[in-house]
Amino acid sequence: MGWNLAWAAGVALCGAALVGAGQLVVGWELAPLALGVAAGLVGASLGAGGSRVRSAAVAAWTLAMTAAVLLSGGALGPLAAWCLAPLAAAAAYRNAELLPLGAAGALAAAAIAALSSALLPLPASPPGAAAWLGLIGLAGMALALGAALVMLYAEFTRERRARDDVETGLLEVLDNQPQLLFDLYPGGRILEAFGQPPPGWRSRDLIDRSFVDLVNADDRPAVEEALHRAVSAGSAEIAVRPAHDPAGCWELSLRRMSRVRIVAAVRDARAQRAREAELEEARIAAEQQNAGKSRFLANMSHELRTPLNAIMGFSDIMRQRLFGPISERYADYAELIHESGAHLLELINDVLDMSKIEADRFELARELFDAREAISGALRLMRGQADRAGVSLRGVLPPETMLAVADRRAVKQIALNLLSNALKFTPRGGSVTLTLQAAGDTLELIVADTGVGIAPSDLQRLGRPFEQAGDPSQRAAGSGLGLSLVRAFAQLHGGEMSIESDLGDGTTVIVRMPVLSEPPTAMPAFAAGG
Repeated sequence: MGWNLAWAAGVALCGAALVGAGQLVVGWELAPLALGVAAGLVGASLGAGGSRVRSAAVAAWTLAMTAAVLLSGGALGPLAAWCLAPLAAAAAYRNAELLPLGAAGALAAAAIAALSSALLPLPASPPGAAAWLGLIGLAGMALALGAALVMLYAEFTRERRARDDVETGLLEVLDNQPQLLFDLYPGGRILEAFGQPPPGWRSRDLIDRSFVDLVNADDRPAVEEALHRAVSAGSAEIAVRPAHDPAGCWELSLRRMSRVRIVAAVRDARAQRAREAELEEARIAAEQQNAGKSRFLANMSHELRTPLNAIMGFSDIMRQRLFGPISERYADYAELIHESGAHLLELINDVLDMSKIEADRFELARELFDAREAISGALRLMRGQADRAGVSLRGVLPPETMLAVADRRAVKQIALNLLSNALKFTPRGGSVTLTLQAAGDTLELIVADTGVGIAPSDLQRLGRPFEQAGDPSQRAAGSGLGLSLVRAFAQLHGGEMSIESDLGDGTTVIVRMPVLSEPPTAMPAFAAGG
């Protein structure tokens, strides 16, 4: 903008000086100078625009300068040097993309001026002012073009310095980054190397050497194959040993940049491999400890159950007064001992079953039986607990036989655990419904309650051993193994367990197991019980 305004002001001052000196009169003789002033003003107004607007400004310069040259005598006139003005204007915008347009405009103006001088009668400048106009044309054009080129050179210098600063910073980052980066020929010759070089090498010493020389001799065929794969497939990754450290480990990633160049990134994986080895050792140790715990509990099955069965048996004899009358206080004590023993036996059975499952020692005792029998037995066992809790317990069983090939005790245990959980979390006056149905060869056991529901945070944890939901009083009522055993038994049968619940809207647990078999026609129908 400043260059354009300076041009317009300079031409205007020269014109005013010639008029004042009597060399020019106000009229058509001032038209060439007026066009020069107009070109500068238009260029200044359009100079703040984008690339297209500035292109239009260069085109305006071309038209204005062509007309000014023609009005002053053409190629033989005093202002013939103004044909270079479009190129100077393009340079003044300090945009290399405009230089071809400015050069084309200057060439077009010169060609039109030359042809017009040869073919057309053009107006001539006054004899007294011709010398002054020639001086204005040559000197002004020289100053303007020189100033524009200086501005353009300054802009190019600034951009080059900015690029050099960016390149220097990028090279500094590359030289100090933790990996080794190489620019390679497909055959492995090193063009550039960045990062910390291997011990005994300097970065400049690596140039023009083969990358294969940096790896252990035994791994060199694999590196050559990886280079070939990177060229053909575009990428390759491989782990190799460096030549300077046979016990070390490099992870090499190759990427094809072009048909003749490959970038290679080398990362020292020794620390990672050591960490992975430590984690693997820790995992194996943890699994061994967990398996040892599970084996210990599984092996303790007889030792734990035998004395407990004796306690329950003797307390049962006492509460039934089989060997004579006892006082009511002792009878109450015997009842409490029997109930406590039964609860303890239930907890021990859960722990031992889970331990056997974790130790891979639980074996299913598959047999053919009517699934309704096992479920009805579970309903009868839980009837007393439901009555004491004031909860309505209902079973919905199909009238037709449901033959299943499964572990009868496991199926019954699934129903008992689900019913026990449902009753524990259902307040007095609520209801628990057990539904047994068939879907093809899949047995579906659904237990739905109208209880307190399960919070989303608890829902994610349930089904894992020893995880419980609810308030402290509800958690104290069990071992946290009920749902985990249900899930484990279902998975042992090739099935699954899912839980649907919203806080305050009850809970529904669905167990699906592909264990059903076609019932024989001679088997009588079974009446749902419990």
